[in-house]
Amino acid sequence: MADTSFIPGPDMVRAYRDALGCFGTGVTVVTTMTPNGPLAITVNSFTSVSLDPPLLLWCPARSSLRHDTFVAAQHFAIHVMAEDQLLMAKHFAAHGEDFSPFSWAPNANGAPALESVLARFDCSHYATHPAGDHSIILGQVDNVTTRPGKGLMFKRGQYGGFLQQS
Repeated sequence: MADTSFIPGPDMVRAYRDALGCFGTGVTVVTTMTPNGPLAITVNSFTSVSLDPPLLLWCPARSSLRHDTFVAAQHFAIHVMAEDQLLMAKHFAAHGEDFSPFSWAPNANGAPALESVLARFDCSHYATHPAGDHSIILGQVDNVTTRPGKGLMFKRGQYGGFLQQS
């Protein structure tokens, strides 16, 4: 099969998204507390930035109705979803204000902490930078909680697990 090359632009958005989809990512849910209650958003644009100080980043779309709230949040929690938490990830992608199906409690910073995730990074806002049609939100990690298990992955528009070899 021959390689395909193109210059990203308005007429190549689908091809560009398909190319980006070749890179598998983990799935996270980011939460914060608002005056109206807890708020969540499902994201896969998450990465470690620095070990000293411990910094993470994630990137909400500027078109998201939840964008401005998360940009203004002083504290948030990033939850790494386990392989069996697809329903939770999909729920918060569509219904960010509805926490009723899931167990949670406020963490030390007041952000909603979801139960039974693979890892949770409790963060304080460090910086926000504009980045095209998204924003880059940097969080300084105040606390980390982990448990054993397999992670939920997203690749080429599909969710799945990670095959572990022995």
